[in-house]
Amino acid sequence: MIVSHRHKFIFLKTKKTAGTSIELALSELAGPEDIVTPLTKIDEAQRIGKRGAQNWRLHSWWGSPRPLLKRRWFKFTAEDYGFYNHMPAAEARALLNDDKIWNSYFKFAFDRNPWDRQVSWYFYKTKSKRWRPNFERFMGNKRRAYVDNYQLYTIDGAPALDFIGRYESLDDDLNKALQLAGISRKIEVPRTNVGRDRDSARDYHAMYNDETQALVAKWYQPEIKLLGYGF
Repeated sequence: MIVSHRHKFIFLKTKKTAGTSIELALSELAGPEDIVTPLTKIDEAQRIGKRGAQNWRLHSWWGSPRPLLKRRWFKFTAEDYGFYNHMPAAEARALLNDDKIWNSYFKFAFDRNPWDRQVSWYFYKTKSKRWRPNFERFMGNKRRAYVDNYQLYTIDGAPALDFIGRYESLDDDLNKALQLAGISRKIEVPRTNVGRDRDSARDYHAMYNDETQALVAKWYQPEIKLLGYGF
């Protein structure tokens, strides 16, 4: 997530939409007062020469407003301190604590064809397993398999941002968003976190049967309708 006070835009990071690559690109535009949430150590190293994570802490771990049961007691996570990766629009609006910022800044995010996104999510969620379950079995557990992107860029079920770009036209849509935000400079999006396993399944159609194809259509009906995606 990036909140640029310098350029008056808010970028919300969704899942499996090249969000880290977008953040790395947008870091070039960040000023000293802007909010930039932390990445992993490996990804932060790619921000050398750019602004890294900054201004995202709002309080100490002990002062976190999150319920005690939801805090990560033995693992550092930005969620317990303030702004964080994959923060939903409703939480971001509340933490900014100023309607003038939320209402006047240009807000954008990205999404991806849900059938393609689901395959990418499958490889991501099973990459560390010694015995990877097949895709159909993975899809049998919605709690594990569901990707909540629509909930990240909506509030009370309605889109809350000014622009939703598409992963399929990433570079063009990012620069279109920046133009709409009043930024004439064009930036290139670096390619990061491209999994080798995912490369072996570029044609996502081959991963599906009728049942799993219908599951995706059911789970992600809101974004499919909003963005006009199809199998």
